Amino acid sequence: MGFLKNKSGRQQITDEHRPCQDSGRREFLKKAVKAAAIGGTAVVTGCQAPGLLGSKEEFALQFQEYFKAHYRLMTEKERDTTITRLERLAKLQKNVDVQISSKEAMPGVLFGYGFNVTRCEGYMECVSACVRENNLDRKSNMQYIRIFEMEPGQMTPDAGQGKFFNEVPVDGRFYMGAQCNHCDNAPCIKACPTKATYREPDGIVVVDYDWCIGCRYCMAACPYYGRRFNWNEPVVPVKEITKKQHYLGNRQRRRGQMEKCTFCVQRTREGRLPACAEACPTGARIFGNLLDPKSEIRFVLENKKVFRWKEELGTDPKFWYFID
Repeated sequence: MGFLKNKSGRQQITDEHRPCQDSGRREFLKKAVKAAAIGGTAVVTGCQAPGLLGSKEEFALQFQEYFKAHYRLMTEKERDTTITRLERLAKLQKNVDVQISSKEAMPGVLFGYGFNVTRCEGYMECVSACVRENNLDRKSNMQYIRIFEMEPGQMTPDAGQGKFFNEVPVDGRFYMGAQCNHCDNAPCIKACPTKATYREPDGIVVVDYDWCIGCRYCMAACPYYGRRFNWNEPVVPVKEITKKQHYLGNRQRRRGQMEKCTFCVQRTREGRLPACAEACPTGARIFGNLLDPKSEIRFVLENKKVFRWKEELGTDPKFWYFID
């Protein structure tokens, strides 16, 4: 490495000999992008310490993830390439074979959810199923769903008890669940500065995790306790990872990202119920296509006493509460 003397007589490194600084750093990034572009086992030399960034293939794949275009603007071919890359990274990093879908919304479908206040008994089976299905962080005990224990006369979760450790059900009390309401006029979408949060044609409000910058504006905007933030790198035991995933759903997230309920997009776009609805032992959770006059959710809306939480805000939520 070459050195020059400055006016004080001290030696300094010239720019052309700074492989990891200033112009050298820019050149490093250019090489990294080129390495990622050609894929395979291409690798950047110079600043890469052996073993520091993993294998050559893993290094190239990670840079492709960093520099790739916005998911929603990708062509079908680029989307398929991204999915393949994510699956390969899961294999390299955790030795897990995952299947990541990019299935789009089905035409003629608008999803809606109903919660039967008179049937829920607070068992939390829905919460446990959601955690398992959506690969939620076990270390922080992250949960998309909150169950509130309510006193007679209370009709909003804001007035209930969100943390209770008593045996359920309790006589004289009832239970209400809260999660993302998948609003038509969603405050979180308006608040997101990168447009990482947006609404799909089937009504599901999603997050493109690759474009989330973790500013938490959406968390502040949401009136339904629907947002969660990864303060630490999420931990999911390898044996407990749900391997059937969706790019906009339960694929594993990183530290510093927002996440939320997606109506289990990886399941519902395959004609299945969300994990919480399937797991509910009392039948308190109803899910279906609002555009289908024969669906169970339409029957509920047309024949039960229904209401929506904080409807006065004008968010137009797709989550209804009802009683028998």
